Parts: sequence; structure tokens; C-alpha cells
Amino acid sequence: QVQLVESGGGLVQAGGSLRLSCAPSERIFGGSALGWFRQTPGKEREFVAAITRSGGITYFANSVKGRFAISIDTATDTVYLQMNNLKPEDTAVYYCAASWRGCSGNGCYETPPEFGSWGQGTQVTVSS
Repeated sequence: QVQLVESGGGLVQAGGSLRLSCAPSERIFGGSALGWFRQTPGKEREFVAAITRSGGITYFANSVKGRFAISIDTATDTVYLQMNNLKPEDTAVYYCAASWRGCSGNGCYETPPEFGSWGQGTQVTVSS
């Protein structure tokens, strides 16, 4: 099973930026999309953003639209999450995930069951 390794988390002041990376241990053959989720203690894992493996379609949670961008290096399947204008409520552990499910239309890749492999997570802390 492909391993995913996140990096780029850290501590940043409100209004600042961070760029997360997710590198797979091998090409995600047959995969359809990669996504980012986040989780805080006592809460369910929350969808943040996703991108099709071709890079052609992106999906964002309403809470991050206009502030976050997702991109993919199609040569390596490495996915990036550029986070700008960070807010204290963005504080969470961020997880990268890979999906092998097909989906079209709105609302794709927004739930954890659609993803088959997960990284260990990277902590993002935004101070006010």
C-alpha cells in the first residue's frame, strides 16, 4: 500500500502562510484524486481540499475557499496545500489522503471513506 508523508506544518501567526506537502512512497497507480483533511481533538476529520490526479479539477471546503490552494506534481503525485491568510480556527492536524474512487460532479472527495490511504498528519498551529 502506498505510504503518504506530510511535511510543512508549524506555528504561524494569524494572517500568515504555510505550504504543506504530501509525498507518496510510489506513484499512485490507478488513483483518482488526492486530498487534505484536518482534525482537532474531539472532532471528526474535516474535509479541506482535494484535487484530481490529473490536476484538472479541484474541490475546496467553504471555510478555506479564497485562502487555500491545492496543486499536484503529476510526475510524482506529490500534492501541495498552500494556505494563506491563516486564522486561529485553521489550527489542526492536517492529513493527506489518496483515493481510488471515481467521482464526477459536485461534492466529490469530501468524505474520509472515499480515501484509501492516509498519511500520519502534520500539525498546523495558528496563533492570534
